[in-house]
Amino acid sequence: MTTTSNPKDKLDSKRAGKRAPGKWRSWETTEGAIRAPHRSMMKAMGLSDSDIAAPFVGIASTHNEVTPCNAGIEPLVEEVKRGVIAAQGTPFTFGTITVSDAISMGTEGMRGSLVSREVIADSIETVCFAERYDGLVAVAGCDKSLPGAMMAMARLDIPSVFVYGGSIMPGSWRGQDIQIQNVFEAVGQFQSGQIDEEELYQIESHACPGPGACGGMFTANTMSSIGEALGLSLPGAASEPNVDQRKAASSRAAGRAVMELLRKDIRPSDILTRKAFENAVTVVVAMGGSTNTTLHLPAIAHEMGISLTLKDIHDISMRTPLIANMKPGGKYVMLDLDRSGGIPMVMKRLLDAGLLHGDCMTVTGKTIAENLAGVVVGEPNDVLHSVENPISSTGGLVTLFGNLAPDGCVLKVAGHQFGQTFGGPARVFDGEEGVMEALQKRDIREGDAIVIRYEGPKGGPGMREMLSVTAALVGQGLGEKVLLMTDGRFSGASHGSMIGHIGPEAAVGGPIAAVQDGDLIEVDLNKFELNVRISDSELAARLKKWQPKPPPYTKGVLSKYIKLVNPASTGAVTG
Repeated sequence: MTTTSNPKDKLDSKRAGKRAPGKWRSWETTEGAIRAPHRSMMKAMGLSDSDIAAPFVGIASTHNEVTPCNAGIEPLVEEVKRGVIAAQGTPFTFGTITVSDAISMGTEGMRGSLVSREVIADSIETVCFAERYDGLVAVAGCDKSLPGAMMAMARLDIPSVFVYGGSIMPGSWRGQDIQIQNVFEAVGQFQSGQIDEEELYQIESHACPGPGACGGMFTANTMSSIGEALGLSLPGAASEPNVDQRKAASSRAAGRAVMELLRKDIRPSDILTRKAFENAVTVVVAMGGSTNTTLHLPAIAHEMGISLTLKDIHDISMRTPLIANMKPGGKYVMLDLDRSGGIPMVMKRLLDAGLLHGDCMTVTGKTIAENLAGVVVGEPNDVLHSVENPISSTGGLVTLFGNLAPDGCVLKVAGHQFGQTFGGPARVFDGEEGVMEALQKRDIREGDAIVIRYEGPKGGPGMREMLSVTAALVGQGLGEKVLLMTDGRFSGASHGSMIGHIGPEAAVGGPIAAVQDGDLIEVDLNKFELNVRISDSELAARLKKWQPKPPPYTKGVLSKYIKLVNPASTGAVTG
């Protein structure tokens, strides 16, 4: 590890006679004669006495070669270390896992995706707790590593800063910007004969030009926006591309910021208040963010002892205009938003309209309003509309209840109109594979109401995302012509008439388990309900006959997850 002083310096806190500012709990491992063995181990890593006397900052790195989302993180971790050292702290880097949703999508392996969020949170918490680190900077780049890191910060409640690894640059093909969503949808176009195999290959080969998370307002960029809106990230950092030198500079600044938080005694509990979570929901729905918001934000709130319900998210969405024209429902990617002012510009528009709580504390040591005071609101453009002339008067997420979803479910409403009633006869599948087989046979028809069940937190287990299915539907021209509903979930890149997170899930005997082929499914956007049009007595009779399926896994991490996981409506947390 890089050191900041002469090894012969005698600035050990014991010798100096006082404890260094910000050395909150690492002193337990460094002070007094009884800790001589501990200090000896530290010196084996190149630490000097003055390094050992300084506050200890854990740097959780999700760098790996599993996914491009995280492949570019290692240089950012080095910048964080430089920032900590420059601010007279001692950094300790450690790793944690990530998985690639895009690579495991449509396979059995996708069952491990949501599980990984818990493993990430648990591992970061474990290291920082065991090693008695005073502060934490987490650097993460893909869908589950972002909320997992934020959950750990909430649990630990030590001064913490979140650093996003940054989004990918757009690819280019035939003079048009493309990204991973285009590839998934091209599969459906190929299946329906709209493009040939060579065109599919060229799209595949040009969509992802380098490191960084998927470029639209998908789950990773939604969660990075949440990190900034919550106040856990430095202003402006959420939209910086991975390869932009500003990302290196903001990562270095994060290292300095955590040291300042230590000196000022500002912890996640000072930042992650009820108002902060309301701000985060407001920003997400104003940008048409991912439905996975309704899993991850309640999970982070849960770690702070705050209840954030699906109804809370719905109510905020109903009073928040949609102002960002972002993929998958819109036209633009995170790079375009960055060029239009990034998340600070979104937040400034919302703050000026009285839609944000400006008095929330952030990792800068200043409030949201103070951070945004110098942001000049430019003229509206096609990327970022004004609050007065929005894309839609309400936000991008709604919650439905009804006899199919007593605990609620989530609909991304971009492209839908309130007041509509729509639906169709049920086509029931126990798992997503059957739908993909039907799509490959061109056996899904306009007007079908596709029901995919036993894909919930316990039933899947792990709530597989269904981008392969949703993208194939869009690619075949069925995206807005069929209704798709599931007790599983969707990728942030999914769009169309999709309802996810139906609860209770089929595996625990939720009403979705009783739906049969041909039943009329109805979505009512007047009442915000999802119903199956059968009598209460018929539904009850079917559920009385229902028998649970045996657990699909009886050992290992997925077996543990089945036993521990809570419903999707409360964030699918395991504790």
